[in-house]
Amino acid sequence: MKIVFPDRKTLGEDLDLSGFNRFGDVVMYDFTKPEDMPERVRDADILILNKALVNEQTCGCAKHLKLVCVTATGTNNLDKEFLDRRGIAWRNVAGYSTESVVQHTFAMLFYLMEHLPYYDRYVKSGSYVNDSTFTHFERHFHELHGMNWGIIGLGAIGSRVGEIAQCFGCQVRYFSTSGRNHSSIFREVDFDTLLAASDILSVHAPLNEQTKGLLNKDAFRRMKSSAILINVGRGPIIVESDLRDALNAGKIAAAGLDVLETEPMAADNPLREVLDPEKILITPHIAWATVEARSRLMKIIEDQVSVLHDQWKRK
Repeated sequence: MKIVFPDRKTLGEDLDLSGFNRFGDVVMYDFTKPEDMPERVRDADILILNKALVNEQTCGCAKHLKLVCVTATGTNNLDKEFLDRRGIAWRNVAGYSTESVVQHTFAMLFYLMEHLPYYDRYVKSGSYVNDSTFTHFERHFHELHGMNWGIIGLGAIGSRVGEIAQCFGCQVRYFSTSGRNHSSIFREVDFDTLLAASDILSVHAPLNEQTKGLLNKDAFRRMKSSAILINVGRGPIIVESDLRDALNAGKIAAAGLDVLETEPMAADNPLREVLDPEKILITPHIAWATVEARSRLMKIIEDQVSVLHDQWKRK
């Protein structure tokens, strides 16, 4: 069998992928443009990819293609009709990064809530040396205990965030964007109630018609001016120009984003125009990317390939 990785670099360069060699020939490309896909996948039996596009134009010439494995949960890059028409199986991976994303959610929150960049800068600048008192009170912050934590999207990640928020003493409320997820542990509320009540609002929803642009000018106007927003879901759930305006006008206190509408970040991203850099934290889509999560992901993919390989050997 021939296995092709069109965008191997999206997994990081520190993972050992040698386990795939037992299935046959393995060819890896750092990245592949759509126009280069046909030549690179022509003889492939299996594609293992993250963001590379799979459709008639990119993979129509791959006559031996049997399986497409997406190294992610989302499959927006796959043309399912094309795959079904050609009888090509596809697999994605869910649940591999839950603990990683939850950890990053709280890391972003505490960075913003406790003004850690300011206090770090204060000490490293030498200002704390021989200061008049042992505690510096310039930036006020509050206990998480007793705060209202709102969750948009109560899947596995949202549920886990809720569990840990409760451990900190938060009152957890959630809004199900699909209307299908319900919980006997957390309080379900409508969207308006969630916005008005939340001291912390974290986003863990997929991108779809119900969530695109959900957090916009009108939503920010209904939030507390002291609220902190965390988005580890999908970038387009937030209207970025409206978030810029809300932060600059003090409509909300701060925002931590691991996802953006365009990734990598566009030069004209409006969030670059937030006036106070301490009000915003942006990380480059790394919440999922702990070593453990990525290793777990690729072990699941390897098992998916193994199933097809065993079937192929029995023929």
